[in-house]
Amino acid sequence: MNILLLAIYIVFGIAGLLTLWRIVVGPSILDRAAASDVLLTLVMCVLGAEMAINQHTRTLPVLLVIAAVSVFGSISIARFVARKDDVGR
Repeated sequence: MNILLLAIYIVFGIAGLLTLWRIVVGPSILDRAAASDVLLTLVMCVLGAEMAINQHTRTLPVLLVIAAVSVFGSISIARFVARKDDVGR
């Protein structure tokens, strides 16, 4: 079980660092938005794995809030980019 937890921590840690790198370096706002969605998804996966390993549902409201923030953030960025494209034409 400890080896499995270590593997989970390593995989999610590397994925988180690569995602943060894309947020910082990303050439466009859409790259940064996609990377932030991936980061929020990684956080949700880590919380879900923690819930499954420890067999509880206490962090389920946190997962729901993160999912809502992610959806609303993606929608607002898409609207912002769409408006920016319309102005340029």
